[in-house]
Amino acid sequence: MLQIIQDDPWLAPYEHDIHTRYDYYKSELDRIKDEYESLLKFANRHEELGFQITKIGFCYKEWAPQAQALALVGDFNNWDENAHPMKKDENGIWHVEISDDEGLENLAQVKVRVTAANGKNDRIPAYIKYAIQNTENYDFTGRIWSPKKEFKWTDSQFDLSAIKNPVIYEAHPGMAQEKEGVGTFKEFEENILPRIKSLGYNCIQLMAVAEHPYYGSFGYHVANFYAPSSRFGTPDDLKSLVNTAHKMGIAVIMDVVHSHSVKNFSEGLNDFDGSGSQYFHHGGRGYHTGWDSKLFNYGKEEVSRFLLSNLKYWLEDFHFDGFRFDGVTSMLYHHHGEGVSFDHYDKYFKDGVDWDAVRYLQLANTLIHEIKPHAFSIAEDMSGMPGMCQPIEAGGLGFDYRLGMGIPDNWIKWLKHKQDEEWSMQEIWNVLSNRRYGEKTVAYAESHDQAMVGDKTLAFWLMDKEMYWHMAKGDDNLIIDRGISLHKMIRLVTAAAGGEAYLNFIGNEFGHPEWMDFPREGNNWSYKYARRQWSLVDNQELKYHFLNDFEKAMLALLKNENVLEASPANLLNIDETNKVLIFERSNLIFVFNFHPNNSVPDYEFWVPKAGKYQYLLNSDDAKFGGHKRIAESTIHESFKKKGGDFIKIYCVNRTALVIKRK
Repeated sequence: MLQIIQDDPWLAPYEHDIHTRYDYYKSELDRIKDEYESLLKFANRHEELGFQITKIGFCYKEWAPQAQALALVGDFNNWDENAHPMKKDENGIWHVEISDDEGLENLAQVKVRVTAANGKNDRIPAYIKYAIQNTENYDFTGRIWSPKKEFKWTDSQFDLSAIKNPVIYEAHPGMAQEKEGVGTFKEFEENILPRIKSLGYNCIQLMAVAEHPYYGSFGYHVANFYAPSSRFGTPDDLKSLVNTAHKMGIAVIMDVVHSHSVKNFSEGLNDFDGSGSQYFHHGGRGYHTGWDSKLFNYGKEEVSRFLLSNLKYWLEDFHFDGFRFDGVTSMLYHHHGEGVSFDHYDKYFKDGVDWDAVRYLQLANTLIHEIKPHAFSIAEDMSGMPGMCQPIEAGGLGFDYRLGMGIPDNWIKWLKHKQDEEWSMQEIWNVLSNRRYGEKTVAYAESHDQAMVGDKTLAFWLMDKEMYWHMAKGDDNLIIDRGISLHKMIRLVTAAAGGEAYLNFIGNEFGHPEWMDFPREGNNWSYKYARRQWSLVDNQELKYHFLNDFEKAMLALLKNENVLEASPANLLNIDETNKVLIFERSNLIFVFNFHPNNSVPDYEFWVPKAGKYQYLLNSDDAKFGGHKRIAESTIHESFKKKGGDFIKIYCVNRTALVIKRK
């Protein structure tokens, strides 16, 4: 019996389906090994197609099976299609040789002129490694990336396997600076990496890496899958960022988008060879109505090679340490999860599952871990498909982690629709502890999704416009006081009980006061809300640094006490009257009093072991903007009574405490 069924006997009726999806993957993997020797060689398409250096210059190859003619054009040949026509082989691969003396050199502008059923069009080569946008007409042009001096990596001492308690800093390089404009990879490396290191994060999740035509898409409408976005700098600038992060002991995870592609004709892959179904499904199946984008045909070999090679490219050429796969739910189902309630196991195995996409993700995870055994593979899936984070041999899909997407949704729901007195400790506990056995979760109270315009960050839900007027020290304000207290508690309870990894979006650690909104026509193309105001947290006269300092202390606790690596939290006490939630994890006792008023002297609760208990973290500490109502030097000695060992503490309202047995 497969391990996935042993872990969840309710899956027994679907044993045949689980075996079938495993066999579908295994037969494809066996075929790949028979025909290409290994999955690694199968995923070498980026070293075969596109522009490859030869003894005489360059060889350019492009897959376009239904095209009638291809010609390489660019500034090096005055955009003359007759200068470098391409020849097609029996596999639909077009090729042309360009000698050194023909002027094709680093940063030369190139496109491929495709003659097909849809006419004659200049397209960007599919495997292009650099593309630059024309500021006048916003059109992208491919550029040859072949610098004479190769980037020199100096990160050989970085040990990815040493990261046991992943705390992930989600960041967008363009909006990471305070200036009202687009930040760069170099600015991120110089200005933001030191902040991330100082806070104690050991992973960065870097967004919007691959080239995308529209900045406001947040990088989710990718056009050029092998090209780092030139608006942030060169490929070498990105390599330098990763290299420096590694030297700081920080892993870099790429937010990869293989769930869809931009529908733009001139910049992307849409109808490249005129067939209407080269990279994407034909007709309506190849179009995502909600995202206004194109959907890959994962069952087609050349598409699978394109995407798998893309993963290998980022891992090997740029030293990325793994991927956060965007839009996994959309990939897995023909209905893309739209309007579907996943309330029955049939919906994971019987109804509308795209088995080609399941197989692609299994192959992707196999490849990732062959290249980097300790790489992070994270699924953004809201369906809860069983086995998402189980080994493939156990019947799963092979991801390491899934995002706990229900956690931030519930925090917003409670803040939006309930008074503090109405919060249910049992409901909070259920949401934080509800995850599949043996499948790791990335817990987070908010990510970029919650910070986008139209929604609010946690800080803004808690404090709203009061943040503009009452964040100066000495300015007492009940709304700000409540907001700072709950902001710390929500993040700590989420991190401690919600999963095996923790994630935060850039700036939210100090309660960044505003939403995100990229420049667009509706805001007069302003960058005012597409940046991070670091001056707020750096100003010691403002209260923002209290939240930042608490974040730093919280992350140190998670790391030093191996909290995220430990078994899931064990519930010790729920008190709905006083809004108290107490649980144990990694031999620590976490005490949360969410009540707006009730501070309870001599609050008594059961502890797993007898002994003397001391404080490790206190959100009410004055250095975190608290009221300093706890004497942290106090040692609480357990006492015996019927039912086991107990301790008594001063359980202060709107306060989180972490205590440990000496």
